[in-house]
Amino acid sequence: MPETYLIDKKGVIRYKRIGPLTPEIVKNTLLPLVKELERARTPALLLAALLAAPLAAKEAAPAAADPVLEKRVMALAEELRCLVCQNQTLAESNAPARRGPEEPGARKNARRQERPAEVVDFLVERYGDFVLYRPPLKATTVLLWFGPLLLLAAGFAVLLRRVQRRRGAVESGVSEANHKRAAELLAGDER
Repeated sequence: MPETYLIDKKGVIRYKRIGPLTPEIVKNTLLPLVKELERARTPALLLAALLAAPLAAKEAAPAAADPVLEKRVMALAEELRCLVCQNQTLAESNAPARRGPEEPGARKNARRQERPAEVVDFLVERYGDFVLYRPPLKATTVLLWFGPLLLLAAGFAVLLRRVQRRRGAVESGVSEANHKRAAELLAGDER
């Protein structure tokens, strides 16, 4: 999120904006404030680097000229895993490599009017089930689906076993005679 500040010569922040600047904000808010500071003979420092980028920013153009094609590609990108990020779909990924082999291939295949299932099948054949963000449940992905539950159960079993060992050590570590002797010592009847 861009931030823009207008700071006077003494270092006092005279204006702060969090978010993009529009030409209207510059014209109606910033420029009048700069002129006011100049009239008061207080030179102002406008952080131009923060001002220039938001003014030039525009909404991202779709990757495909055809909106129907773009919609099909984005639907596919929601189903496919980014091979760089590995925990995001292609649609969510900010990795520069996401524009690599997967997305253009999907767009090219979509342009050839292939069904989405054919595109997914091609990518699964090339990269395996890992490329699917929601892989199917089958023999090769059982560990992927149930591995976290197995690790959780194993951790719980280890914890339970350690607690039981500690209880057993506390209970069996002192004999009945030692208990009686400790009670007598605490009562003050030492022999």
